[in-house]
Amino acid sequence: MPVNQKPSLKLSQRLLMTPALQQAIKLLQLSRLELEQVLRQELETNPLLELSEDVEVEEEVAASATEPAADVAEAEEPPVGERVNGEGSEESESALSVGEVELSALFANDLHDVPPQGDPALEEDELDPLFNLPNPEPSLAEALLDQLRLLPVPPELLSLCQFLIGNLEADGYLRTPLPELSAQVGVPMETMEEALRWVQTLDPPGVGARDLRECLLLQLSRVTRPTEEERLAKAIVEHGFVQLLQQDWESLAARFAVSLNDVRGALEVLRKLPAHPGALVGGGSGTVIEPDVCVKKVNGRWVVELVDDNLPQVHLSPRYLQLLTSPAADPQTRAFVRERMKQALWFLRAVEQRHSTIVRVAEAIVRRQEAFLEHGIQYLRPMVLKDVADEIGMHESTVSRVVQGKYMATPRGVFPFKFFFHSGLSHALAGDVSSVAVKQKIRELIANEDPARPLADARIARQLNRQGIRIARRTVAKYREEMGIPSSEIRKRGLRMRNVREASKIGSR
Repeated sequence: MPVNQKPSLKLSQRLLMTPALQQAIKLLQLSRLELEQVLRQELETNPLLELSEDVEVEEEVAASATEPAADVAEAEEPPVGERVNGEGSEESESALSVGEVELSALFANDLHDVPPQGDPALEEDELDPLFNLPNPEPSLAEALLDQLRLLPVPPELLSLCQFLIGNLEADGYLRTPLPELSAQVGVPMETMEEALRWVQTLDPPGVGARDLRECLLLQLSRVTRPTEEERLAKAIVEHGFVQLLQQDWESLAARFAVSLNDVRGALEVLRKLPAHPGALVGGGSGTVIEPDVCVKKVNGRWVVELVDDNLPQVHLSPRYLQLLTSPAADPQTRAFVRERMKQALWFLRAVEQRHSTIVRVAEAIVRRQEAFLEHGIQYLRPMVLKDVADEIGMHESTVSRVVQGKYMATPRGVFPFKFFFHSGLSHALAGDVSSVAVKQKIRELIANEDPARPLADARIARQLNRQGIRIARRTVAKYREEMGIPSSEIRKRGLRMRNVREASKIGSR
């Protein structure tokens, strides 16, 4: 059967990401610091954008320059007929102020087109808004590799040491089994262990450990002149680590033939040792948080205000606006100004859309969390992204971009937007209750418990069920571990140790 090929027309609908939408989405997900860098970068690349203080200075200079010449201009003013027919019309048009330039009339059709592309000579990598940030501190791997170059490591082990450093976790532990790493590179197990010993000599002490016990032993072995407490601490970690984890202090004292005071001294030594030595390198200082919005109560209503104090206030340049309406400008100059003006208008529109979207999302969050703002964390309501997206008529992915890296200043403190989005548990009377509020109730129950009879997870679950919160014992255990609260058995052993410590203090008196 012959096949005939011929052109045909077909109508179809497709979802396309226009350049305008891409620019708006890119600005929407930027943090406050990143937006400030983008604004300053746009000021450098587009001459039609200026800072607000620059515009004010230009207007003041222009006003001061025209005031002395006002009398002269009035004396030399031509007749009305000459001004209508004559040469003064060009000068009057060129003296238009910024407010008299109708941008909507100049760019009535252009605003519906795609935004113009930037200068093709500038690559995207060169326009990175974060290019001028200070260099970050070296990571743990970089710091260890720098130390490794100064050690007399045998050449056949150098590549293996670098391989092991690359497999370390951020806290400095080597959690991948050594036999598995040995099989990956195809070297004997003895050679891999020798390379690991070189890695474990690096600073901070304890890096390269495969578990907590080895991490503590590596740190204690670095002590040049150990005291009695440090020797006992090393012996406890080396030979009584199980009893140490179980907090069985009496068994440790009997095993090493020492008193409970000696055991306490060894425990003080162990408490001073970092359990995650890798966290000591490459962490850097904390980042200062600047909120994006501020929530205040005005006349009995919660109001959301955009915080833009430190952001550059960008405006269109009045000097270039006058070139668009001046017939004296040559066509090439006007075309250049027109193209840059379109680009500036699209950028300012995207920034304004970003601000309005953030405020709309923040207002939706505040409307749903008014009880939290009034009474505290116990009244925090469960909420997901879809709830806010449906309320403000946006897609869930747009709300997800908004809450990324944004912060809200409230009378209760500064919270990230993501703080207000979490799951909920069923309540018999109040509907759904937030998981954060449930964690707060668990923390309060444990704080008010009888230390001699700490609450088990099952008892906490029963008390919460009596309050109307439907929760299982497994969920209580999960929330308790997330908050870093030990189990009831460990809390009871800690009380027993404190009682023994107090008794020994009284006996020593």
